Amino acid sequence: MIPPCPVRVLVTGEMQGGKTQTCGAAAARLREHRWDVGGVLSPGVWLGNQKVAIDALDLRTGHTRRLAERAGAGTPLAGPATPGWCFDAETIAWCNRLLAEASGCDLLVVDELGPLEFESGEGMTGGMRAVDGGRFRLGLVVVRPRLLPAARQRWPGAEVLVVDGTAEIPGRVENLLELARTLNPPRLQDREAGLRPSGKPKS
Repeated sequence: MIPPCPVRVLVTGEMQGGKTQTCGAAAARLREHRWDVGGVLSPGVWLGNQKVAIDALDLRTGHTRRLAERAGAGTPLAGPATPGWCFDAETIAWCNRLLAEASGCDLLVVDELGPLEFESGEGMTGGMRAVDGGRFRLGLVVVRPRLLPAARQRWPGAEVLVVDGTAEIPGRVENLLELARTLNPPRLQDREAGLRPSGKPKS
């Protein structure tokens, strides 16, 4: 049963700071503890040291689709655009379906809510509604620093987790796991009760 007061965490930091990696690692760890994990990650696609595209990854199935490509790189995708990126409308619709279907999970990840959502009312608006609805135990919402005030205004009780570089990822993941333990879902209790100190299940 989903608690009436879910915890929302705004995961923020500068570009390439490790926000997506932190959310992905936390999701993987909590899945090991039998949490029901849903939502979308948006990992970058790199060519050398340049980010050339963004994918959307379904955390339930691992399936990916191309979400965005850098503006001016070949044929523009058929969807909304920002000064730096062109987005695919079909992938956005797919993400919105995934986020709607994730309602009622233990961990919800929305990566990320950016200018399209906060300033234009486009993009992963299903993610905005899912975070509003609060039908999860723990919600991780990736936002860039300049949009943090808007996110805090929309979700005034949200906590903020700053990731300032890939070296910080392990510590930030542990912060999230500690927070998850305070929420005390039955799945996590059952899992930990069945583990020996070595981490191996009881026979």
